[in-house]
Amino acid sequence: MDDAFILVVILVSLLAIVVAAVLLATSGGSYDHVGRGGLSIGEDRPRVRPAGGGGAGSRADRDAEIRQLLDARNARRAARGEAPVDVEAELAALTAPAADPELEAEVRALVEARNARRAARGEAPLDVDAEVSRRLREM
Repeated sequence: MDDAFILVVILVSLLAIVVAAVLLATSGGSYDHVGRGGLSIGEDRPRVRPAGGGGAGSRADRDAEIRQLLDARNARRAARGEAPVDVEAELAALTAPAADPELEAEVRALVEARNARRAARGEAPLDVDAEVSRRLREM
């Protein structure tokens, strides 16, 4: 009786090892995706930007969200007994362009000079406004 029990335990264990090896070999990388998904931290896949990038709609949405945050901050300030801050002035300060006008003028002059060289070589000129904004973003 003891010999039969030991034999059954050994056979079931060997069968389980074989089945586990076959399942692991045919899983097709399923274990690589465990813990991954849209809400996981440290996701390796690149983020997809919505089409349209920085259009007027996204700018209006951004401004509306900033206003909500500033209103909430004013509510906290009022609860502490402090004077509230002007939301529109704060919004204008937060969304003001990062580059000063002198830097923008310098970059514009650089792009216009580059366009003149391109035209002298017979190449198509660049869109000055788009190139200026691209260069300022890179800075």
